[in-house]
Amino acid sequence: MSSKFETILIIDFGGQYTQLIGRRIREANVYTEIVPFSISLEKLKAQQPKGIVLSGGPSSVYETGAPVCDPAILKLGIPILGICYGMQLIGKEFGGRVESAAQREYGSRSLESVRPSCLLDGMRRVWMSHGDRILEAPPGFEVTARTDTTIAAMEDPVRKVFGVQFHPEVTHTENGEALLRRFVFDVCRCRGDWTVGSFIETAVDRIRNQIGNGRALCAISGGVDSTVAATLVSRAIGDGLVGVFVDTGLLRKNEYEKVLSMLKDNLHLNIHGIDASERFLNMLTGVTDPEKKRKLIGNEFIRVFEEEAQRIGSVDFLVQGTLYPDVIESVSVKGPSQTIKSH
Repeated sequence: MSSKFETILIIDFGGQYTQLIGRRIREANVYTEIVPFSISLEKLKAQQPKGIVLSGGPSSVYETGAPVCDPAILKLGIPILGICYGMQLIGKEFGGRVESAAQREYGSRSLESVRPSCLLDGMRRVWMSHGDRILEAPPGFEVTARTDTTIAAMEDPVRKVFGVQFHPEVTHTENGEALLRRFVFDVCRCRGDWTVGSFIETAVDRIRNQIGNGRALCAISGGVDSTVAATLVSRAIGDGLVGVFVDTGLLRKNEYEKVLSMLKDNLHLNIHGIDASERFLNMLTGVTDPEKKRKLIGNEFIRVFEEEAQRIGSVDFLVQGTLYPDVIESVSVKGPSQTIKSH
């Protein structure tokens, strides 16, 4: 998607609000991707971002093993906004003085303007959550705002590198969304043309170009994830998509028939309905552990799906209806995290 739309990349350092930063920017109709701090310089440059946001994070920049991106990323000439840990990282990498505070600062603070800034107009109350703090801004940077305890914002207007110690993405910060929009539109010069309509058009074109005259197979549950994925592929290749909808016996009364009718009659999908309810219910008899149930259901579903795929015959592509939240729940900034639930 980023090949067509202007992109803001958010480099994730493990902050609790990283996903919220992405949401705020996407709400401004700007395409945004969250990438791990370990992203290579080459991969980042290939994305051709209009701007980069460095997220917050729980670490100290001086901590052993603290997350650090390739320093060359910060010198590409691409506009950068560092938030909390991201600002501290900018301070350290550009030659400022950063120290670990004796006590973490957490909560609402009054913001005092030190000098005019293109990002900070109207900012009065901000939300802090940090341990490290900037003692001295790096060479070329101007301090633009303070609280009663710390430097709260700094910028290098020539290199278009900005840092804020507070979190503009949270609702506790007054006019925080306006700050993010100013960075995206006034500094990065994004157009804000990433809409649902343009996304669908681009996605269908990409799918059509990739599959061509081939066939694709998709497991459809009737939920949002797989149904949207199947509908997009169907718009691109028509009956070249073959959908498989399995009745596991775990749906509500008459739901299998209603969903199958909706997929066929309303969405006009080429769909195969499989009643495997007896297999699933027999398998789950006596099982009470939720995670064990999920794994048993998942494994049995794969077997049913594979059996039907053999009957369908040769296909060229498998359509996977995985949504962004599935990725968030299963993976952390440093790789596999403690599982919230299996997917």
